[in-house]
Amino acid sequence: MTAPIWIGEKDLALDLGQAIALLRKAMLRQAKGNAKNMEKTHLAWDGGNMHAIGAAFTDTALLGVKTWAHTPKGATPLEILWDAETGKLLAIIEAFAMGQLRTAGIAGLVTDMLAAKDADLLAICGTGKQSLAQVAAVSLVRKLRVVRVYGRNAERREAFARRVQTELNLKTETFDDVAKTVASAPIVTLVTRAKEPFLTADMPARGAHINAMGAITPERMEFAPALLSRCAIIATDSIEQALALGSEFIAAKLTPASLKAVSELVAADTTRPASADLTLFKSLGTGTADLALAEELYRLAREKGLGRELPTPAPAPLSFRAN
Repeated sequence: MTAPIWIGEKDLALDLGQAIALLRKAMLRQAKGNAKNMEKTHLAWDGGNMHAIGAAFTDTALLGVKTWAHTPKGATPLEILWDAETGKLLAIIEAFAMGQLRTAGIAGLVTDMLAAKDADLLAICGTGKQSLAQVAAVSLVRKLRVVRVYGRNAERREAFARRVQTELNLKTETFDDVAKTVASAPIVTLVTRAKEPFLTADMPARGAHINAMGAITPERMEFAPALLSRCAIIATDSIEQALALGSEFIAAKLTPASLKAVSELVAADTTRPASADLTLFKSLGTGTADLALAEELYRLAREKGLGRELPTPAPAPLSFRAN
C-alpha cells in the first residue's frame, strides 16, 4: 500500500490560471451531481473562529475536508484527503496558499462570466493577505488598464499599490475614499474584515460587477444590504452557507430563490444580462472548490515525487478487559 504524504506549501505546483480552469470543471461536476459539498461548520469565540468544510468527488472516489482556526495570531489550514472506497488516508496538505488560490480563482471564474467583456478597471477595497491574488485573478480574465486601491491605512495602501505595479505590472491609483474608488468602476472587489458596511447602495456605477470576498462570518459585513435590490444576478458558491453565514443576505432576508449557485451559472454558460444594473458574487468558500485544487495537487505530488511520506496509520484494537 502507498503511504500517505504530507504536501507542504513549498510543494505547491499550481498557478492561478490552472486554478480557475480546475474550479470551472469542479462546478460542472457539482452541477452534474458528481461533486457533493459538505456545508461549513462554524464555531466562534471571543477573538477567533473555527471552521470545517468538505466535499466528495463520486466520480474519482475522493473525499476531502479542510479545517482551520482563525485567531488573532494567525491560522494553519489543513486539507485532509481520503480514498472514498477504502477510507485510507491519502494526504495532508498545508492549505493556506491553496486557499488563496481557491478564493481568488473562484472570483476570477465568476468575474469572467458576469463582468462586462470590455471591463478594464478594477477597484479593490482591502489590502490584506488575499488582496494581491484577487487582483491577479481578475487580471487573468479581463485586460485591466488600471487598478484603483482603497485601504484605511495610507502606508499599507501605498505599499500594496507598489506590489500590484511591481508583481503584476499594472498601473495603480490609490484613494482614501470608498465612493471615489468605485466611481465608474466596472469591476469592484471587496476583500476586508469589516464589521460595518462601507459600500453603500448608491456607490457602484450601473453596469458594475461586485465580488464580495471578505465577510464570511455573521459578525462581518462589507456592503449595505440595500445594494442587493439593484442586482440582476446574486451569485454565491453555496446558497445554504450564504443564507446561514452571509450577514448582508441575512439582513436583507433573502430566500434561496433569490440566489444563483456558481455551479448553476457555469452549467448554463451564463453571461452578464445586457440590461443588468449590478451583478454580485458573494463567496463563503466551499469544500468542492478546495477539493478541486487538492485533487490536482495530490496528483502532481505523486507524479513528481513531491511531499513527505507519513507513517501509515494502523491503530491497534482497544482492549476492554477488566484489570
